[in-house]
Amino acid sequence: MLNFDIQNHRPLREIVYEELKMQILTGKIVPGTRMMEVELAEDMGVSRTPIREAIRKLEKEGLITIEPRRGAYASQISVKDMVDILEVRQDMEGLAAFFAASRMNEEQMKELKRASDSYNLAVAEGNTDNMIAYDTRFHRIIVESCNNSILVHMIEQLQELVLRFRYIYYGEFRRAENMPEEHCQIMEAIRDGRAEDARAAADLHIDRLKEMVVQDGMQQQQLQK
Repeated sequence: MLNFDIQNHRPLREIVYEELKMQILTGKIVPGTRMMEVELAEDMGVSRTPIREAIRKLEKEGLITIEPRRGAYASQISVKDMVDILEVRQDMEGLAAFFAASRMNEEQMKELKRASDSYNLAVAEGNTDNMIAYDTRFHRIIVESCNNSILVHMIEQLQELVLRFRYIYYGEFRRAENMPEEHCQIMEAIRDGRAEDARAAADLHIDRLKEMVVQDGMQQQQLQK
């Protein structure tokens, strides 16, 4: 049930919308789940009206699919969807790393190191929520430090899709175990001002993730035959 005492200064429809959206993005509502208005209203302690409004808004954002005579479902994410996201992310974050190598200040570098260390600890502890939080923070610091407002804005628009994707691929822990070294290579290149190496390390980081997604997709197809 929603905590209205904390958020009662905001319209109910906004609170419900943001709660449902976050549940979809973080995988609490898994892809393919039917969005039952009555059950969702009971769980949140609200009427069906704000639930219905939220579902319509989330459909426009591609997070919910409404099928005639069947109802509303949390949208599926296909292998192609994930590869498309990674191709865009690869290009933009590689450019951000390139700029960061000459534009990141000392305090941002310290923050990047703290995020990297916290991520490594989360991997050692097997703490998925912290892995996602510090992986997100690591890449966000690089983007913020590139000092290019257009690039920052473009990457921010991609972040919600990236967040949902992170919760999917972090279900496969073997990928997370390889990431501390990849983060380290990106960070060291930025620290040393090696712009091309920073771009290449960021590119390789996403490329390996893309390879894993494609391989897992092929394995799933084989199992379904």
